[in-house]
Amino acid sequence: MNRRHFLSSSAGMAAGLGLGARTTAAQAPAPTPASPAAGRAPQPPVSSLAFTTKPRKALIAEPTEDDLKKMKDAGFDGVEGRVIPEAQAAKMREAADRLGMKIHSVLYGWAEFNSPDRSEVERTFAESEAALRTAKAFGAETVLLVPCRIGGQGAGPRRQTGTFAGGPPLRMPRPWEFRIRFDEATGHLTQVVYGDNAPYADYIKAHNHATDASREWVTRLIPAAEKAGVVIALENVSNNLWVQPEIFRHFVASFRSPWVKAYYDIGNHVRFAPPEQWILTLGDLIAKIHVKDYLLDPADPDGRGRSVNIREGSVRWPVLRQALETIKYDGWLTIESNGDIPFEERNRRLDLIIAGT
Repeated sequence: MNRRHFLSSSAGMAAGLGLGARTTAAQAPAPTPASPAAGRAPQPPVSSLAFTTKPRKALIAEPTEDDLKKMKDAGFDGVEGRVIPEAQAAKMREAADRLGMKIHSVLYGWAEFNSPDRSEVERTFAESEAALRTAKAFGAETVLLVPCRIGGQGAGPRRQTGTFAGGPPLRMPRPWEFRIRFDEATGHLTQVVYGDNAPYADYIKAHNHATDASREWVTRLIPAAEKAGVVIALENVSNNLWVQPEIFRHFVASFRSPWVKAYYDIGNHVRFAPPEQWILTLGDLIAKIHVKDYLLDPADPDGRGRSVNIREGSVRWPVLRQALETIKYDGWLTIESNGDIPFEERNRRLDLIIAGT
């Protein structure tokens, strides 16, 4: 059968089965006045997704009772506090209770568990224990802890510089170049890019040392967390570690403890992987979520951008909301930064996110 006969025969078979080509716009009949489409602007699709999860809304602050009232009046359910003396935290808890607000977490932040200076390691370990006690006094559920950091220096023409605990700036892949492989037994990186990994040997070495040091000192912190009844929620903000979802999940899960989970920050990771990918990968390991946005610069060869107010960046919020529904996340959504817009506007934008729009 030649090509012409084959195409003719195939078209006839498709027509008989109802599989013919779709009618083109030129062939389609024009809508009549009775047609629902006639004279009407295109309508957005109606989502049939009914969310069963109901995340709660919070801000980060070291609040006074007056601040708590303003946040409550703006529509927020709670606040993430900072490390303060236990007696002061207990009084603030009483004030929050009177207003029907919840101090749900404590933001401690940077520890230096991979520092070559043992005194720095022990100092930040003691501060982490104090943060757990503060959280208990607040009646909070978690402490946000960044266990350590390493220096990062991009491979492109515009470089991120800075000196962090663990050594001088290191050459690391640009965000879009990462293709991480790791040892399942140890969590050690074996590859960070396709092809030649020799230029990143120092970064891989520092990363693996930081993983081991973090695992050692967070494990030592678990008894204090259990005593306080407070979860250690690990975050990897701007520390150049565990920058893809699979390796971060492996690190958090490696503790095999209900007292160690992840604190996922939406804006911190946009340049490395879509937020919905982080959420679906981390899944039930997520204890809390920080709400931030990040605007990618499509003209930047290093794959970077800048932080912006929520709903002004590159996050696909309806997709992210559906990811939260998929993992059944009913926890706290805490807005970080965004200080140049009032409480009421922050609350309005967060309501839109929770609604999936």
